[in-house]
Amino acid sequence: MAEGKKRGNKAMSVVVWMLMAMLVLGLGGFGVTNFGTNTQNIATVGDQEVDANAYARALQQRLQDLSQQTGQSFTLAQAQQFGLDAQVRQQLFSSAALQNEAEKIGLSVGDKVVADQLRDTPAFAGSDGFNRATYERVLEQNGLTPSGYETSLRESIARSLLVGAVSGGFAAPQPVTDALYGYIAERRALSALPVTEADLPTPVPEPTEDDLRAFYDAHSDQFMAPETRQITYAALLPETVAPNLPVDDAALRDLYQSRIDEFVQPERRLVERLVFSDDAAAQAAMDRVTAGTSFETLVSERGLELSDIDLGDVAKGDLGAAGDAVFALQEPGVVGPFATDLGPALFRMNGILSAHEVTFDEARDDLATEFQADAARRAIADRREALDDLLAGGATVEDLANEPDVTLNTIDYSEATDDPIAGYPAFRNAAEAAEEGDFPELIALEDGGLAALRLDSITPAAPIPFDQARDAVTEAWRADALHTARMARANEIAAAVTEGAALADFGAVTRVPEVARDGSIPSAPASLVGTAFDMDDGAAKAVEAPDWIGVLRVDAVRPAAQDGDGSAALKQQLAAQLEGGLAQDAQQLFTQSVADEAGIQINQSVIDAVHAQIP
Repeated sequence: MAEGKKRGNKAMSVVVWMLMAMLVLGLGGFGVTNFGTNTQNIATVGDQEVDANAYARALQQRLQDLSQQTGQSFTLAQAQQFGLDAQVRQQLFSSAALQNEAEKIGLSVGDKVVADQLRDTPAFAGSDGFNRATYERVLEQNGLTPSGYETSLRESIARSLLVGAVSGGFAAPQPVTDALYGYIAERRALSALPVTEADLPTPVPEPTEDDLRAFYDAHSDQFMAPETRQITYAALLPETVAPNLPVDDAALRDLYQSRIDEFVQPERRLVERLVFSDDAAAQAAMDRVTAGTSFETLVSERGLELSDIDLGDVAKGDLGAAGDAVFALQEPGVVGPFATDLGPALFRMNGILSAHEVTFDEARDDLATEFQADAARRAIADRREALDDLLAGGATVEDLANEPDVTLNTIDYSEATDDPIAGYPAFRNAAEAAEEGDFPELIALEDGGLAALRLDSITPAAPIPFDQARDAVTEAWRADALHTARMARANEIAAAVTEGAALADFGAVTRVPEVARDGSIPSAPASLVGTAFDMDDGAAKAVEAPDWIGVLRVDAVRPAAQDGDGSAALKQQLAAQLEGGLAQDAQQLFTQSVADEAGIQINQSVIDAVHAQIP
């Protein structure tokens, strides 16, 4: 057994502290959970068991981290859409695989190493350093025992030693670093000349009849009428039934009262909330705002957009402890920090919305319409079985139209149909799936209505006759002719510049004295810069990009500077990134290898039981 010693291994220290933070700070509420199964393991990796409680704790901690990062609460179902649960399981499986390998080769650490780590943990410290009573109390609060925690800590240190042995010592190859630096730090001086219709020597001529017919014949696929389905349908819609239904005034008043918050709104504010990990970070941010730093800067430094922290319009009671301060602002401003469920936060008030009241009499007509529409949906639902029985008995869509409030119509259906009935996705799906000779079936529409249809015939897709398509053909011909003329002019200018002419002789030029590969040219597509970096010094080229045709010239190629503090710093950064990438790749490959060798057996029922306990 290899005894670990205290060392200045930064990688090991980071791994250990991350584990200890997860164990000490993120364990609350899961230590005594009973998931109702015969086993408490979500998986086994080799000889290692992945405990359900450990999975629950890690998953809950990840949810809390995500909420703090974004300032929004997340349910497990929402997080699963991003694959968060799978990421957590993969991390646990990887740790188990590394632990299995460590035990296989007899790698462990002694009691002194564990004791040193415990003494260095702030959560376990009293006024005079490590405090045994504090240590035991913290563990007890999180459903842990000293022996269990120390075993986990011992194993984590052993895993960090194993990972360090695999991923340590990588050095970035100097030729690779130099090549990457040369590529990233290279610069270009550029000139760009857009070529518009106004820059053409002569205007694009009007097309002749022969021009249009030739263009139509060559591009007939652009002027096609889609396949059309001739459909007869019967429909029972809420909008047809509702006007005939009585309105109960007492029910309207009850409806008004049930939605009183919608009609009688107190004064509200437009608010954004930026959550921080602790009080110190939040106060430091507020101090920066007071000193002149913009709120937008704080948000961008967190990797967030303003939309991520927007609370919308909120009432005073919605803001908890921040309510008084936010509502005391008479103009936009930032207040805080204040405690929230997600942690300490700063609040920015962006606008004041005055109190608003809509009386019952003012709302009555809208409420009556809603009341009748709701009653109509219920009435239609009550009739569904009877209509189903009619169709099952051989009734046609015409027969259905004899029933009260059922209407009969025909439609030439295609993808471009704008008939109201085609606005229902359920109707469109049925219309596209129908075949001639099918018996009609009842279709449940999204607003509570019902319909049934019959496909009478199909008109295949075909070219629109020239006379009907003339306007579209003329427009397409002109766009094509203008594009051709602009590209031809751009090529003429590029050739002239290549022969020595000045680009500025042909129009207003945009000059960029220096641009990097990730830079841009004002009022031009971003893709032009990439094109420029594929061109030689002094070259001029006609370029077509989205919504842009023109000439691009490389005025100068500036190789990456080899001297200066900035150059040295960038080289060091690139070397560090390369070394980190190599180390990470080595660690991932090693972890995957030992996991494959150990084998992973997953207990899905226990995983599902854990998920059921997390909101």
